[in-house]
Amino acid sequence: MIDAGLLVVDKPEGMTSHDVVARIRRAAGTRKVGHAGTLDPMATGVLVVGVERATRLLGHLALVDKRYLATIRLGATTVTDDREGEPLGMASREALVGVSDDGIRAGVAALTGDIRQRPSAVSAIKVAGRRSYDRVRAGEDVVLAERPVRIARFDALAIRRGPGDSDGGGCIDVDVDVECSTGTFVRALARDLGAALGVGGHLTALRRTRVGPFADPFPLADVQADPAGHLVPLDEVAAACFPTWRVDALAARAVAYGQRIAWAGPPNEAGPMAVVSPEGHLLALAVDEGGMARYLAVFAGQGDQQAQ
Repeated sequence: MIDAGLLVVDKPEGMTSHDVVARIRRAAGTRKVGHAGTLDPMATGVLVVGVERATRLLGHLALVDKRYLATIRLGATTVTDDREGEPLGMASREALVGVSDDGIRAGVAALTGDIRQRPSAVSAIKVAGRRSYDRVRAGEDVVLAERPVRIARFDALAIRRGPGDSDGGGCIDVDVDVECSTGTFVRALARDLGAALGVGGHLTALRRTRVGPFADPFPLADVQADPAGHLVPLDEVAAACFPTWRVDALAARAVAYGQRIAWAGPPNEAGPMAVVSPEGHLLALAVDEGGMARYLAVFAGQGDQQAQ
């Protein structure tokens, strides 16, 4: 039986994140597999997959920042804000000629920092209990509410001008490097950049290069062939993703039984802490609640169950 841990997978283009999970379930021989942070089918790159008890970490992982390499096509809009959606319109050649390289870079700069972003309507965000993409496919006109996101990096790496589609007015392709907070839609950045420049825009390529501390993903075929050999153990995950609070042997025994102990960790403003044994083994994720540790999940001993 495979141990608990994370797999850092290079998701291939054309597959959903759920497709990757299904393949790893079969390869690892367990149903207890999940992922942290969905990638659209057209996207490639880092997909963090949890196995066995590590699935309990997925909702709590401090993976607040992600990094992407992407290509934005200026001059055309689509329903989904990416190349997989139905075309909505194309800019004239005259309009595209009027878009300068300096103007593109200024538009990119304006979308950098703390901004408010309207997520793409064709997304998994729920509206009154239904996925937004289901409502769009049913013919509804969905406009999602803006929300705050942080774009720490948005750099134009290259700007290429080409003829584009034969029936359109041409195109401008912009290769970008984006580092952003969780919940950011890179395809919405493409849409908003195009809108600001007056020519429309959508995403034609997307590769996630980093999720929190995890980069350098392994090919899916390699992970399927040897899941255990590519596993990042729970103890290493905890050390990489959370501030740690090392307790003594007596407190470790209490945590293993799910018994609450007095909070003696550092201030807990940034989220949960990993409670670890004297030997450095992950015992639980916990937060400070009135001076006592409240467990979000317990990973060891008699308390080896999801905390309520």
